Amino acid sequence: MNVSMNFYLKTLTTILSGSLLVGCGATNLVSTPLQNIDTIPLKITELTETEKKNWGHADLLADTIPGISLEKAYQEIIGKKKGKTVIVAVVDSGMDLEHEDLDDVLWINKGERPGNGKDDDGNGYVDDIHGYNFLGESYHEQLEYARILRLNMGDAATRAKAQLKLDEEYPKALQNKQQYEQILQVVNNADDAIKKALGKDAYSKEDVMALQPESEEMQQNVAVIKQMYQYADSIEEVKEELNGGITYFTERVNYNLNKEFDGRKKVGDNPYDLNDRRYGNGNPKNRVKDESHGTHVAGIIAAERNNGKGINGVANNVKLMSIRAVPNGDEYDKDISLAIRYAVDNGAKIINCSFGKSFSPNAEWVYEAIQYAASKDVLIVHAAGNDGNDIDDANNPNFPNDHGFSDSEISDNLISVGALASSYGSNMVASFSNYGKKNVDVFAPGDKIYSTMPDNEYDFQGGTSMAAPAVAGVAALIRSQYPNLSAAQTKKVLIQSGLASKATVVLGGDPAKTQPFSEISKSGKMVNAYNALILAQSLSKGKPSLDYNAE
Repeated sequence: MNVSMNFYLKTLTTILSGSLLVGCGATNLVSTPLQNIDTIPLKITELTETEKKNWGHADLLADTIPGISLEKAYQEIIGKKKGKTVIVAVVDSGMDLEHEDLDDVLWINKGERPGNGKDDDGNGYVDDIHGYNFLGESYHEQLEYARILRLNMGDAATRAKAQLKLDEEYPKALQNKQQYEQILQVVNNADDAIKKALGKDAYSKEDVMALQPESEEMQQNVAVIKQMYQYADSIEEVKEELNGGITYFTERVNYNLNKEFDGRKKVGDNPYDLNDRRYGNGNPKNRVKDESHGTHVAGIIAAERNNGKGINGVANNVKLMSIRAVPNGDEYDKDISLAIRYAVDNGAKIINCSFGKSFSPNAEWVYEAIQYAASKDVLIVHAAGNDGNDIDDANNPNFPNDHGFSDSEISDNLISVGALASSYGSNMVASFSNYGKKNVDVFAPGDKIYSTMPDNEYDFQGGTSMAAPAVAGVAALIRSQYPNLSAAQTKKVLIQSGLASKATVVLGGDPAKTQPFSEISKSGKMVNAYNALILAQSLSKGKPSLDYNAE
């Protein structure tokens, strides 16, 4: 599920729970081998604007915010040690290659001459200067279960499951679109009435609060606008979010869930023939401004640090390889398989995969690519998904994974990441985050993360898509500072060095559904850069050895 889905559903639910259309105690951290933390009080004050933009880097002990202790790691461990440059591939929607906070940290294929239409380095890809684009000029795509029905793929049971999913999701998307449109109309009408009453084209919250409406209709208009100020600082921001919701659900109805739509026509290949590889192009840049996901993910990993602009990425010695393989819809297994192999063959040591889906007709192609990455000592960091589900349940699969839904793992190089929110305690698991004692390894900051956006802009986005790159960034720090550690060792370091909490947490945003934090992932831990670097340093010197049975 796309990150935006959860945001817009949450916004819609919150607004509808209001009047618009009708007229924990402290928790304890378990001591880790590296840092003894006792009782941590809950943060009782709202995050400042600075904290909101940087909360994922905070230190739990010092700030009572469940960040990754990044600045502490830089100050006390990394210091001025630059380490070895690490190539991190971002398999995503493409990224803004000209962004002011990314342009100096891009991977450059030195064997390729730009723009000559030739495969100079003989790697099978033409003009791949900063990575590769497996989507060509396509953008919109179906979700996999709609594709299965359009192409009549799979056995009868798979098709029946796909039909059931489509029959469930299409009416909901259509209803959500209509509700957003209705709400926007109500807000527009109220906004116009307030402007007329005040005699001005722009007004403040204070202006509205001071109004004394004389009619019942005006009372309703004032009530609507007052309610909107609960969700944003200005009515223009509210309208922007509502229009975003309309766009999102319109695209979901017209493309993602439209059984007749075929977005692959623009690419020209057979997406179900793994040997048909002469497609795509060497420009892995986002195609439209709204295709912002890959840019946002890239900034979390390695936006230029301390350059006086925008944000600081997690890792300080990274070159980002952009691989465009995730459309506005579900990715194709073929593209993901080839994207992973491209990254491996061109020097990536870490691959960030902030995508996922519930149907995967050619999953074996991706499993083989994951195993290939393992054979070349490449770590894959994957987002756990944004449905708020227990993905240990066979009814809630999330592809790809590292076990193929068998009893044993197919590789030791993939780490699956759930998302944390900024409020330590019972609400620290993001409402959208998937979880699972078997299928999620760790948690990391992922809710309302501030990062790079196309056209030199910055904004907040949320999802396990944002948690995965935080972990990829910490992995890059480990592999940069201690390059003798393998991908499998890096995964174990990330898991074993995290902070474990005794908190009972709300899951799926439902207060009635709770579990101990220790029981919703393999490790029961949240990733911590400070601890990870301490353990990695010790391990790189030969002590202590990692417990390979510990998850």
